[in-house]
Amino acid sequence: MASTETPEERPYQPKDAVGGTIKATLITTGAGAFVSAIQNTLTKQNVGGMAVFTRTGGTITVFGAMGGAYEFAKCASANLRRKDDAVNPAIGGFFAGSMLGLRFRSAPAILGWGSCIAIVLGTFSYCGGKLTGFDRDPTVDEVDRKEFMRKNRRRPAEVIVQELGEGRGIYAPGYAERRAARLKEAYGYDVPVTPVSAAP
Repeated sequence: MASTETPEERPYQPKDAVGGTIKATLITTGAGAFVSAIQNTLTKQNVGGMAVFTRTGGTITVFGAMGGAYEFAKCASANLRRKDDAVNPAIGGFFAGSMLGLRFRSAPAILGWGSCIAIVLGTFSYCGGKLTGFDRDPTVDEVDRKEFMRKNRRRPAEVIVQELGEGRGIYAPGYAERRAARLKEAYGYDVPVTPVSAAP
């Protein structure tokens, strides 16, 4: 059965900052090596295979430092604050952005990149932390929820016909009689009433 406690009511579970940092550093270092290899293949000169580490190796270092700094700062701030909210990814994002700013060797770049990544990651975490949005309520049956949404958005056919008008495959009951009456009134012709076939 799903827990009914809100995130604020649940007791805080401490995070392993060192273990998380090691994992994040290894993952982002691997990603940095991949990006460095791509940079190496896109160079116009023939630089050789070791240029991944010698020529574009700074990319590997920056990626690894960003991942490690982010995860350590996020876990450490969560443990110190004893809260697991959107502020922790923002703090981690500031440190990760600062690692990226160190590459430019200027204080404005460090503060600018740190602030930019902190705002992006903090906002992303505050808005649910997923590209698919918030999780569904586990206490609500999915079939019942979808049936409720269908009924909630269903509108009577008369309202739709009134807004869109008749024609183009949209015909309300009694359309043939109304059409014959309009033609009789406008042109004086008696038109035989034939039922309108449903649109394919």
